[in-house]
Amino acid sequence: MKSQRPSQIIVQKPSQLNKNWAQSILKNHPSNINKAIIINKVDVLSVDVGTTTRVRLAVDHNGADDLPKRWFVKMPSLSYRAKAITALPRLLPTEVRFYKELAGQIPVNKPKLISAHSRFGKGSTLVLKEVSEIGAGAGMAGDALSAGQAKLVVEHLANFHGHFISKAKNDPNFRWLAGPIRRLEDGLGTALAVPLMRRGLRLASDWVATKLHSPALRYARYRKQMMQHLSKGTPTLVHHDCHPGNLFWHEGQPGFLDWQMVRVGEEISDVSYFLATALAPEVRRSHEFDLLGHYHDILRKYNAASHDFNSLVGRYRAHLAYPFEAMTVTLAVGGMMSLESNLEMLRRAAIAVEDHDTFAMLP
Repeated sequence: MKSQRPSQIIVQKPSQLNKNWAQSILKNHPSNINKAIIINKVDVLSVDVGTTTRVRLAVDHNGADDLPKRWFVKMPSLSYRAKAITALPRLLPTEVRFYKELAGQIPVNKPKLISAHSRFGKGSTLVLKEVSEIGAGAGMAGDALSAGQAKLVVEHLANFHGHFISKAKNDPNFRWLAGPIRRLEDGLGTALAVPLMRRGLRLASDWVATKLHSPALRYARYRKQMMQHLSKGTPTLVHHDCHPGNLFWHEGQPGFLDWQMVRVGEEISDVSYFLATALAPEVRRSHEFDLLGHYHDILRKYNAASHDFNSLVGRYRAHLAYPFEAMTVTLAVGGMMSLESNLEMLRRAAIAVEDHDTFAMLP
């Protein structure tokens, strides 16, 4: 069967998600080899605009039950500001490539791929099986998880990080994750760090303690050196955007969504990001050291030479700077997630930074 050109599959707006487009997707799908699956109807169930435009579709077709009828489509953001920030570092093309080349190796729950295409200058379109079709529930940015849920996420992160901890740095399959695109992203982040941090702190004046403003701006001024300091640990594959809105839950177990920030980095960075954004401060304070101990125990099964526990805690405290920066910059840019969720996760991250005197630990 003749495959479809990417230009017939890549879309820019939800109105293009019609029967003809869905039929083009199926012509490239493995379940349609030597078959004639017909799309009867496509209904848009929801449209959410953030760093990308995310569309949930109901797709009526005459295929077998194993072919999804609920599709989740990601395309470039309809928000001008969000699109301007995410276009240069090519975040959506990164996620497309992740699903095409690496997702099958990742030992955590994640959505099933239907189609993934990217073409420079034309855009990118990612089509996944909607997690609700398997009875899973997607998390929401700003959700406050329980200590029990946090333990499960930490377990999955430990096994994910441990799986790649001895090979992520040298495996040629991962080199593109540390290549020119990542360097461009880091350069862009450094160039915009001060104005975005200043604007974000101004907008969050009621959610971030005043005493954090001066050290946060110092962090922004020396962001390049800060990123170098936060990259000294043992490298592995990391999600790099592990907040509650990027999780789903199926039969009591977590799964991970939104892999557009995936990269090679220090393992504990994901745990810092997760605990700072996903737990209410009082829950984090009560359980974070037990959770870190549990993470450490699992990680040592993969790499006995990894940090001793005290060193791991020190790196955890230092890496709390990044979720604070990420939530502040997200607020400054605007249009990347709901304001209420953004402010709540920034509040949690700011309290975590204050609790651990994070900025004082940085060079």
